[in-house]
Amino acid sequence: MNEPIDNGLIDLDPGRVPPRPVCAPRRPTRQINVGGLPMGGGAPVRVQSMTTTKTGDVQATLEQIRELASAGAEYVRVTVNDQAAADAMPQLVREANLPLIADIHYDHTMALAALKAGVAKLRINPGNIGSRDHVREVARAAQDMGVPIRIGVNRGSLHKRYDGLVKRDAAGALVQSALDEIEALAAFGFHEVAVSLKSSTPHEVVEACRRFAAVSDVPQHLGVTEAGTLLAGTSLSVAAMSVLLSEGIGDTVRISLADDPAYEVKAAFYMLQALGLREGYARVVACPTCGRVEVDVVALASRVEELARDLPADRVISVMGCIVNGPGEAKTADLGIAAGRTKVAIYRKGELHRNIDKADLEQVLIEEIERLR
Repeated sequence: MNEPIDNGLIDLDPGRVPPRPVCAPRRPTRQINVGGLPMGGGAPVRVQSMTTTKTGDVQATLEQIRELASAGAEYVRVTVNDQAAADAMPQLVREANLPLIADIHYDHTMALAALKAGVAKLRINPGNIGSRDHVREVARAAQDMGVPIRIGVNRGSLHKRYDGLVKRDAAGALVQSALDEIEALAAFGFHEVAVSLKSSTPHEVVEACRRFAAVSDVPQHLGVTEAGTLLAGTSLSVAAMSVLLSEGIGDTVRISLADDPAYEVKAAFYMLQALGLREGYARVVACPTCGRVEVDVVALASRVEELARDLPADRVISVMGCIVNGPGEAKTADLGIAAGRTKVAIYRKGELHRNIDKADLEQVLIEEIERLR
């Protein structure tokens, strides 16, 4: 009696619908070497973040670099903005467990100091790096050391020569600034470059990156600058980057947040995993909570994510808090947890494994998640 309705509009037979990739093929770009970890040219889309410590505080900065590495970051950027930061760079390069990118503004001598310390990459801002003589000096030093340069163009710090263009065409001004700097570096014989075209407005980022991709094979670092706090910043960043990544544009990403940078890394991996571009974390399916739930789903799901962080990425764990969707969702997961007021049903691979008292849940979770390794 409850047969599916055939209205002639939808083919309900999944066997007759060929699967489609979430994303278009990656845009062909040249490849650069960042501390032995390639970027662009068919390499995986890389995840990076930036430290929030004072770079001159070596121990605090190293601790945060290690935290970011543990979260999954592949490159970490540090600001080199004063002499204390420059003095710290040799030790940071020696002891960091990730390739370090030196972030440079205003003072080209900081770039030279970072190169001497052995950084894996430079990020310079063409809007404030200074004269062509300064750019030449940095380019020659980077060339000698085999270190690539990211040309980091930001909407808020464009050189004044683009004032007229930015009023008419903000995305075009970002692209033109990047192209001009690529040309300037090429005139000095330097070609190991990447670019970023950033704005705090997602549609400007999308438009600029699309237009740049249409005219250049230089790899792109994607980001929405000054995106905001955890929820707003993640939303704005994903709104722009998921569009570009789905079109095959983008070789490395940073989700910029006014928060703990470890969240940047985790959010980036979740985004890339959802798009099928990287393996990230085990997937924890959790109900959105409602008046039916009989357990603190938020706390339970967060605890499961914490325990499952090192599981293989293809594992699925469901956390449900009521009898409506709980048993069904639990049955489709590697590990299913359907929690009630006093009892919790534990499912393995679609089969009910056991019912336990809620008081025993923590220990059972540890045992069951360990079994999935």
